[in-house]
Amino acid sequence: AAQIKSADVERADSGIGQMPARKWRNRASETLSSLQAWEAHRPCTDCGERDLPVETDVQNCNQRRADLCEKCHKRRTERKESVLEFVNTEASYGEDLRIIKEEFYLPMQAAGLLSQEQLQGIFSNIQELIDLNENFLEILQEEIDQAFDQGDDDLMTVCIGEIFLEFVNMLPAFQTYCLQQSSSVNMLNALEKEKELLRIFLNVSQNDNTALRRMNLRSFLMAPLQRVTKYPLLLSRIIKATTEYHPDHGSLREAKSRIESHLEHINMKTKQEGNTWTLRSFRQDSKKKREVINIEMRETALKTVGWLREETRFVMEGSLQLAQPPDGQWVKKGSKTLKFQNMQVLLLVNMKRVSESSLESAEPGPVKDAVLVLIRDKNNGKFHLLREPLRLSNCIVSTDPDCDDTFELIEIRREAFVFRDSDRARTHHWFRQIRRYSRELGSWKKRRNALPNIMISTPHTRP
Repeated sequence: AAQIKSADVERADSGIGQMPARKWRNRASETLSSLQAWEAHRPCTDCGERDLPVETDVQNCNQRRADLCEKCHKRRTERKESVLEFVNTEASYGEDLRIIKEEFYLPMQAAGLLSQEQLQGIFSNIQELIDLNENFLEILQEEIDQAFDQGDDDLMTVCIGEIFLEFVNMLPAFQTYCLQQSSSVNMLNALEKEKELLRIFLNVSQNDNTALRRMNLRSFLMAPLQRVTKYPLLLSRIIKATTEYHPDHGSLREAKSRIESHLEHINMKTKQEGNTWTLRSFRQDSKKKREVINIEMRETALKTVGWLREETRFVMEGSLQLAQPPDGQWVKKGSKTLKFQNMQVLLLVNMKRVSESSLESAEPGPVKDAVLVLIRDKNNGKFHLLREPLRLSNCIVSTDPDCDDTFELIEIRREAFVFRDSDRARTHHWFRQIRRYSRELGSWKKRRNALPNIMISTPHTRP
């Protein structure tokens, strides 16, 4: 067979001629250039800007893009540092609390240097602060560890604001300590002059106990005051470094507002008690003033009902108009004939704890009790109760279609009240909330479907 020369073999190609192939290669080159141009201006994942720097990987001899612009990269770094500062300073504060207990309180108690009453006067509710710090710090540290375990080196998933709001019950504990600080120091000064053994113990501890860093007891007793006044500054630093699109941004601002309101309230209480010292003052605004008033009302209500703080939930609070019909015929007369007065009303619910820990409130237990606390508007700088709290287990709540701007609350065998808000929708919201808890409490209501006429007209007899 004749040999076929390779030169004689026709080239079989894909059918793309030289001109189309050249155009295809040019188009591919243009597409690649477009992709590289897009990559060069890819938006920042945080702010959406397109001025990202190009980072060079020397080892692999190629270029790779960063996901963040220079501004956001710096912000993330600042946020991480601020978050770690918050957690680390909380740990340092906890160490000072531990020193107060283990290096002062317990040795003084064991040696009988002071009576239990005197120890309580000096150290106040230090154990409560220790418990709160330990629980707070544990959750904070868990969040940090989890973020690192998940590869979140910038700690963007750590939400300090949300955690702070979950532990907002620690603020009244700080208040208790701060308000007793002046009398605690005065008592310590008087006892140190009176008791030589106490004076010797405190001097030796300061000079020879290396754990104290040559600080005296008075310096350590200031730790809670210093800590509570530092929270707004620490939260401000995190807020400044947190973009407004971050899920924790709103919680951080709310946490900062809550702590500042409590500090203003503490300052107000110290002035009322005649103390000359105050905590750091903050810029006043209408929101903070309202929150300070709310804090004071909650304290009055809590003291009145005598419930534990950690078992109490404030469902609603605010101003309502109240009237008491003289003959109980308010439905026929209508609300126009009633004389209303402004009143501060708080709806409190007592929740049974599932756990003995006061902070384990993620799963609240059943409702044990619910009350309405009626407080007159301020007179001479203080709140006064209108009467003892209305226990909803003994009340009937109802409305009438002819008077849909009010609702009636009847305390069985006692009094009747008519309530309304300036906003009709809010009046209905108050009614629904009060009726809900009224129906939940009282076995007789479940049997009789909470019908007021049955209970009012039926004599009270036991089977």
